[in-house]
Amino acid sequence: MIVDFRKRFWVSLGLTLPILLLAPMIQEWTGMRDTLAFSGDHFVLFGLSTILFFYGGWPFLKGMFSELGDHNPGMMTLIGFAISVAFIYSAIVSLGLPGKTFFWELATLIDVMLLGHWIEMKSVMGASKALEALTRLMPSRTTRIGKDGTTEEITLDELKKGDLVLIRPGEKVPADGIVQEGRSSVNEAMITGESAPVEKQADDELIGGSINGEGSLKVKVSGTGEDSYLSRMVSLVEEAQQSKSRTQNFADRAARWLTAIALISGTLTFLIWMIVGNDGVTFAIARAVTVMVIACPHALGLAIPLVVAVSTAQSAKNGLLIRNRNAFERARNLSAIVFDKTGTLTKGEFGVTDTHPLHDDIDNEQLLRLAATVEQESEHPIARGVVDAADGLGNLADFQSIPGSGVEGKVDGETIKVVRPSFLSEHGISLNDGSTLDNLTGEGKTVVVVLRGEKPLGLIALADIVREESKQAVRKLHDLGIRTIMLTGDNKKVAESVAKEIGIDDVISDVRPDEKADQIKRIQSDGFVTAMVGDGVNDAPALATADVGIAIGAGTDVAAETADIILVRDNPLDAVSVVHFSAATHRKMIQNLWWATGYNALAIPLAAGVLFWAGIILNPAVGAALMSVSTVIVAVNARLLRVEK
Repeated sequence: MIVDFRKRFWVSLGLTLPILLLAPMIQEWTGMRDTLAFSGDHFVLFGLSTILFFYGGWPFLKGMFSELGDHNPGMMTLIGFAISVAFIYSAIVSLGLPGKTFFWELATLIDVMLLGHWIEMKSVMGASKALEALTRLMPSRTTRIGKDGTTEEITLDELKKGDLVLIRPGEKVPADGIVQEGRSSVNEAMITGESAPVEKQADDELIGGSINGEGSLKVKVSGTGEDSYLSRMVSLVEEAQQSKSRTQNFADRAARWLTAIALISGTLTFLIWMIVGNDGVTFAIARAVTVMVIACPHALGLAIPLVVAVSTAQSAKNGLLIRNRNAFERARNLSAIVFDKTGTLTKGEFGVTDTHPLHDDIDNEQLLRLAATVEQESEHPIARGVVDAADGLGNLADFQSIPGSGVEGKVDGETIKVVRPSFLSEHGISLNDGSTLDNLTGEGKTVVVVLRGEKPLGLIALADIVREESKQAVRKLHDLGIRTIMLTGDNKKVAESVAKEIGIDDVISDVRPDEKADQIKRIQSDGFVTAMVGDGVNDAPALATADVGIAIGAGTDVAAETADIILVRDNPLDAVSVVHFSAATHRKMIQNLWWATGYNALAIPLAAGVLFWAGIILNPAVGAALMSVSTVIVAVNARLLRVEK
């Protein structure tokens, strides 16, 4: 359609030039009547104007018939009606009826309308370029590794789930998959919005379309085509762009009312000027046509759709996928946000929070190194947390598990055990510092004891790692006057410890997944407009019950089915962005609605000729230009929308 409007505009503009030269009014204004006039020139003018009317005006005539056929007159009805009245009256005058033609007004009116539509469509397409960019992220070919270890270059169409592919340094990841071998940093910026490269190694997930860094990776394909994360992301954005918001429904109703007002105003303008009498029928028709053109609710019709297109594209670029626009609009009015704990406010993995040596001959770093050296052979989450925290490992020998209690092994020839505190009492070992142990366990932390032989060397406390972004998010929500609540199945001691560290206002602990929805209803009954932020699996009922359901991490199917808004990154700060962006989007919608309706309210009387006494008269072409300016301003205003962090 953009190409069609562009072609019609240039052809129509070419026809307009001779029409202007042959128009009697233009000839009189320029003093070239004697030079340009010739016998039969009015028939040539009529012929050129007829071609321009049917060729340049066809999109508007077609739109008018379509709207009238649907019993839903709108902007195309106004434009089609205006150019039809102008052409038919001028054609009758050309065939002998006394009066003045305004073919040149008709020609310039069609030119300006075609140009306006062309610019508007380019604006709409520009708003969706972020979505188009998503579909271009995938490479065209990749390297598949056969069962015998040989490699072959294949197209993405040949790639199947379960295939093993080789991703060389600098190549794009061809499909979603799991790293089997290798280690590298991967740039996921175009997908998640996260600028820092993400380290990937065995068992880590990869998203198709991300860019591999310096290392080679062997990846087992887990999702291709419609099953891929990128495909689901594109579908979600398209769904959001096509969904109608309450504000948009209001704008549609306002556009229909404005169309009716414009038609009535145009008719009344014609009748009044016929009664008043000034330059006859030609003047009255010119005024009526100008009213209908300048009152065309094109800006109003675009006011909301353009903001919707821009907001969904911008939010997708910044890792916010909007599935339900009504819920997204409600986000600006949130008064309480309920967070799940594990995997949302925390990382869902153990990390070392405290180290407490029990002797002067060992420091924190040495304590961690000894424990990590023994734990490196264990697959337990606590063991991984200790290993990740250590700076280097020693030489391990004779590793073995102590059933139900921990692990042991020889580090540099000495037997080192990493055990639960209960191991000490079971074996009659004195800790000599029970208060520190009690304090750490009182904070809900998991504590292990490091022994050299039977001698306690120190304590290491671990807990689910709190995201640093969680503290920032809660602080910013408090600045917005929004109450923060933690809803978790963890015990009260652990939950309150995490809440205190983050700054959460209220804690609801020991809640089963099936009870979370009831807790959301209770909070809503207290008068709070409530959002639920969770991982989208065990939080699904609560996500569906909340006024705004926000799933953190877009990898789960359940999240895509239950949440109103999906955060691509596991970052609670993006929940704050949802609130900011919802408010910013609503402001843009209201600004556009005020501009469109306010413009028409002021322009209609001017077009009708209320300032005729002051010598101010607008012809249809000027009216079309002013109308197009308003639609372009609305489009530009929508494009200024940005995601706030």
